Amino acid sequence: MPSRFNLFPFAVGQVLVLKKKHPCGSDRWRVERVGADIGCICVGCSHFHVWPRRQLEKALKDVIEPSLPS
Repeated sequence: MPSRFNLFPFAVGQVLVLKKKHPCGSDRWRVERVGADIGCICVGCSHFHVWPRRQLEKALKDVIEPSLPS
């Protein structure tokens, strides 16, 4: 993971896999808003949640890049 002064380059459209599952059973979230806080939508139930960047970086397990349109 990035150091204290290195921000992880989140981008809109990325799918994040978190360490803990959401109550709906999904552990995947799609990034919708990027800034000091990161807004994500649960892939399983479409619940919108906003995390502080540092908290999301700690909870992150994997990043799935969006597929490019052909």
